[in-house]
Amino acid sequence: MTTPTNVVRLRQPEEIDDPLTEVLRAGARRLLAQAVEIEAEVFLTAMQDLRLPDGRARLVRHGHGPERAIQTGIGPVPVARVRIRDRGASSPAERIRFSSSLLPKWARRTRSLDALLPVLYLRGISTGDFQEALAALLGQDAPNLSPAVIARLTASWADEYARWQARDLSARRYVYVWADGVYLQARMEEQAECMLVLIGATPEGRKEVVGFQVGVRESAQSWRELLVDVKRRGLSLAPEIAVGDGALGFWTALDEVFPGTRHQRCWLHKTANVLNKVPKSVQRTMKADLREIHSAPTRAKAEVALEVFVAKYGAKYARAVECLTKDRDALLAFYAMPAEHWDHLRTTNPIESVFATVRHRTVRTKGALSPTTAKLMVFKLVMAASRTWRRLKGENQLPKVVAGVTFRDGTEVTANPDHRAA
Repeated sequence: MTTPTNVVRLRQPEEIDDPLTEVLRAGARRLLAQAVEIEAEVFLTAMQDLRLPDGRARLVRHGHGPERAIQTGIGPVPVARVRIRDRGASSPAERIRFSSSLLPKWARRTRSLDALLPVLYLRGISTGDFQEALAALLGQDAPNLSPAVIARLTASWADEYARWQARDLSARRYVYVWADGVYLQARMEEQAECMLVLIGATPEGRKEVVGFQVGVRESAQSWRELLVDVKRRGLSLAPEIAVGDGALGFWTALDEVFPGTRHQRCWLHKTANVLNKVPKSVQRTMKADLREIHSAPTRAKAEVALEVFVAKYGAKYARAVECLTKDRDALLAFYAMPAEHWDHLRTTNPIESVFATVRHRTVRTKGALSPTTAKLMVFKLVMAASRTWRRLKGENQLPKVVAGVTFRDGTEVTANPDHRAA
């Protein structure tokens, strides 16, 4: 029963009258209350055979707990938890308890809000500004989102990271993998640490984060530790092809741990490396000529375009030509894979696009990340991004790659049976 009061709540200057949001909150409150009531009724129905010696039901409704506000994407939604009483328990250990899966006892926020916090942080909002930023979204009466609460969440992120790092990979198979090391200047001691990321494509065409750890540098030892760790946890089948930039550390480690995996150099990195060796006045034309090579419909035509490139620039820009030709085979390895996958295999863009946001965060708030916080925040962002990754094009071709079917210039090679008479 509500106690009468003559206290009038004054409207704050920064408050905005939004009848639509109020209607949504009222509807959400009714729906949540109904869902919790139905959940309690289902629980009581499942336990209706439990009886006291005199025949009465052992479990009965016992009112509601105190009303509390649950923070949601449309602001606070007040709701009361259903109570169920066990009349037959002789001790607390024997008591049957009802716990709502929709509304856990200590819940104060929806999980979607917890997932939003690291993304806001990485977008350039510091913990001290969270309250103001979220108030604009959730209303001025948004509790449980103070800087202290945000700081405590990092502990749960650390537990999540530890569980993810120890997960079993014996049932996983990755047809392709992309590897990259990303440097972040985020108060990581005197020398910037390197975030090593490994993303894999499953036979169903889904992209997943396979490995993630911090290395001192993008060295062979750092990559070896990452690859050995994923293999130790059950990833015994080598990927068909690995895509990465020209960092020798990764390729050296890959040949040691997964010697059967083909090398595919990233054309995005290679183009940047080649253009860095020529004057800006030449870069636009040279970039178009490089595109002619990796966009050729067949490997033979790519080889011809490469020879044309060498003849055109070899005399004047020998360093740029040598940078390109030294990785000739690794740059054209994608021609031995289905044509539908070429766009995916020519670049490490699946990793680069994710870390563009991370770099934005560290530029906006220089010096605001400790090494541990940076690692956890980057991990949370990568995992959040992975839920929205689209499947590979031509996913029906992946089982053929796994089965060892030969492809030439993107097309499946089929044997021509000899129909000649004996």
